[in-house]
Amino acid sequence: MIVTKKALSRRTVLRGIGATIALPLLDGMVPAFAAVRNTAAAPVPRLGVVYIPNGMFMQNWTPDGEGAAFEFSPILKPLEPFREQLLVMSGLSSTPPPDNAGVESGLHARASTRFLTHVVPRRALDSTIEAGMSMDQHAARLLGEQTQLASLELALEPRDFAGACDVGYSCTYTNTISWRSSSTPLPMEHNPRAVFERLFGDEGNTDPAVRLARIQEDRSVLDSVTARVADLRQQLGTRDQAKLGEYLDAVRDVERRIQVAESQNLDLPVVEQPAGVPDTFEVHAKLMFDLQVLAYQSDLTRVITFMMGRELSGRAFPEVGAPGGHHPTSHHQGDPTALEQLTKIKTFHAQLFAYYLDKLGATEDGDGTLLDNVMIIFGAGMSDSNQHAPSDLPIVLAGGGAGQITSGRYVKYSVPTPLANLNLSLLDKLGVPTVESIGDSTGRLEHLVI
Repeated sequence: MIVTKKALSRRTVLRGIGATIALPLLDGMVPAFAAVRNTAAAPVPRLGVVYIPNGMFMQNWTPDGEGAAFEFSPILKPLEPFREQLLVMSGLSSTPPPDNAGVESGLHARASTRFLTHVVPRRALDSTIEAGMSMDQHAARLLGEQTQLASLELALEPRDFAGACDVGYSCTYTNTISWRSSSTPLPMEHNPRAVFERLFGDEGNTDPAVRLARIQEDRSVLDSVTARVADLRQQLGTRDQAKLGEYLDAVRDVERRIQVAESQNLDLPVVEQPAGVPDTFEVHAKLMFDLQVLAYQSDLTRVITFMMGRELSGRAFPEVGAPGGHHPTSHHQGDPTALEQLTKIKTFHAQLFAYYLDKLGATEDGDGTLLDNVMIIFGAGMSDSNQHAPSDLPIVLAGGGAGQITSGRYVKYSVPTPLANLNLSLLDKLGVPTVESIGDSTGRLEHLVI
């Protein structure tokens, strides 16, 4: 066998009018000499954060047992099929420094802001905002040098500029968990169409009339690269052709679902329901999770943060038997009916997260899957929602981290171990060891690997 070092470039893209379609990792992108040794490209670790607002009902979250023999709680039960890819943790805390002024105020603003920055948000009567650089942006600063997008910041709810926010605190603090710097919060995009166009391009025009015309014509971004797909297939082996076909089918399916959502919402006022946002929470969440899978699969970014809701969100969930509104229900005061509804809301979040893990686990990535190589923090900035408790937070670390995490366990840390220590350790595993501290971190977190 003659061995060459020729391979399809990892940065090969399909370009068309108004579209640039990045490709997943194909066998043909691995140098021939590596294939002869029966090895693949080195796995690429990726970071994800999925944030749950308004705290937790800890009694129904916390598992029984410890170590590998733990038993899933009612809220975490939907995640049981992924036991071997989960590291459940307790004891991690986001307790502010004891000398922090106004520690009893801005509890929701503090929960979301400190989740990744570990800095207490600044209270101000004017428009001044101040927090700290979030850990995802520490990762994006380095990993973004290798991808088209440094990071993606996503949400399921629009930004609130003057609604339900903590008194004396900018709504910015509850609208995002991602901060590029101490004074630069990053907006979270909730419109699937806007996310899709950011990933795969559009015609360079965001005028509503132009977008509406494009919707009505039912055009796909893939239509403009059809000829190039045919040319590329001729260079690929059978396995790569199948992989490419599955990937492009997934892109087309996501775009089709966005178009369905847009056609359903054409008559609604933009201020209430922007085009592209599905009319049910479940459909919206699954669509946004699918977009995240595509972003990782095509290596457009390796860092994604996702808010499943804003702090203080009053969204109701009648579809799962919780019509009372999320935030009001979270202040249950021990009422059995409210606790039952809160459990249903949090279990619903876990069910949707399980959908995401299933998609990641079914998507090839080198010699493994995306789930093997990603590290996703799933959790909330408060534990007991009724008390706005910042200690002993509900945290799950999902994914194998490219072989750097020993999963399938429940680990109890002493309270209050800073949550910042986990985030600092994950930066090490992402290849960003130059960050010495984040917020109130006290060092690296032990027991991530055994």
